[in-house]
Amino acid sequence: MSQVTAVTDHHFAAPVAAVRSAIESYATVRPLILTDHYGGYEVLEGGTGAGTVISYTLQATKKRQRHVVADVSITEGGDVVERDRNSTLVTTWSVHAHGDVAHVTLTTTWQGAGGIGGFFERTFAPKGLGRIQAEVLAKLESVVGGEGAAVPA
Repeated sequence: MSQVTAVTDHHFAAPVAAVRSAIESYATVRPLILTDHYGGYEVLEGGTGAGTVISYTLQATKKRQRHVVADVSITEGGDVVERDRNSTLVTTWSVHAHGDVAHVTLTTTWQGAGGIGGFFERTFAPKGLGRIQAEVLAKLESVVGGEGAAVPA
């Protein structure tokens, strides 16, 4: 098995604090920014920032879905980390100042399959998930305002 990583960057013409606050708002903002790829989203505990527990089903492709129950933590550097209880899936939202705007890097990692299936997963899954992440970040932009651009890495 090897680690699979999908990374998407986005610049927001909005203050870092506003973007970070929106990302940490699991009860009110998160339902507004999730795409059709996320089903059954609910907040199981908390609702804002660290200590929140969320549940959803990620439909990455027509045939590939994953049920996620994620515990939310905040690192010392301010990154928002969502760690799935059911797998090795970890999603990290990093928000940093880039001049007068906020720069968000959305990174999702997991331990992929081995063999030929793992080769295809490492090759294609990051691109597909990157597109989903770009859609989520574009919807986040509509909530916090500003003009930016999401770029799957």
